[in-house]
Amino acid sequence: MLFDTKRIVMMNKSIFQVAGMDCPSEEQLIRMKLADKQDIERLQFDIPNRKVTVLHNGDAEPITLALAELRLDSRLLETEDADLAELTDEAPRDRRLLLTVLAINGFFFALEVLAGIMADSMGLVADSLDMLADALVYGLALFAVGKAVQQQKKVARISGYLQLILAAGGLVEVVRRFITGEALPDFGLMVGVSLLALIGNSICLYLLRREQSDKVHMQASEIFTSNDIVVNLGVILAGGLVYLTHSPYPDLLIGLAIFVVVARGSFRIFQLAR
Repeated sequence: MLFDTKRIVMMNKSIFQVAGMDCPSEEQLIRMKLADKQDIERLQFDIPNRKVTVLHNGDAEPITLALAELRLDSRLLETEDADLAELTDEAPRDRRLLLTVLAINGFFFALEVLAGIMADSMGLVADSLDMLADALVYGLALFAVGKAVQQQKKVARISGYLQLILAAGGLVEVVRRFITGEALPDFGLMVGVSLLALIGNSICLYLLRREQSDKVHMQASEIFTSNDIVVNLGVILAGGLVYLTHSPYPDLLIGLAIFVVVARGSFRIFQLAR
């Protein structure tokens, strides 16, 4: 994109601290909220440090008010003149790497949901839905590039409803199993598949960190993949406790915790469509 020199002279750079921004859902929420602001030239996100840099014309007050409406605990840190280097086009997003992460998440979603049913493990089923939740966000981010805001909102709503339905069904099933007292899950299959998922997520994390990208979707993917590794370890631990205690409750408890996280993610996606 070429910039008018008159616009460059007028361009400002405002940096916002957004304490509630910790994943791509909040990033997309902010993008959609500011999509109609014609004075905004570019948004730059630093999710690990929870900062948003806005390159814009005119005063920062309308942007500050718009971010405040999202209730993400945002505040303006500073506004200064933007230099020419910051207004030049960045390198294109590394779609191939994002698609690789998306494919791995999709594959392990299918593997874990099938293995969870076979092993009678709610922990594995819940972990598979966590993978699906990540895949939905990655897919939405890829689809949203170059698309109209209304199309982004439509995809967000569909993704949110699907994720909420799956999470609600999983929570109901966990409660039912608590009440009826199901048989022990197959801890061997439970741990084995979780180890495979852990290896897959570790490969993703290695690829993302090797890239050392400062692009927002790469940073977000790294955060999501790190969280997935923690979830994988939780399911492995639950499988070990099932074996040691001869009780299905560790599996049910980890499943319950993950389903709650997935349900929360669906409400974040709904925010995107508002």
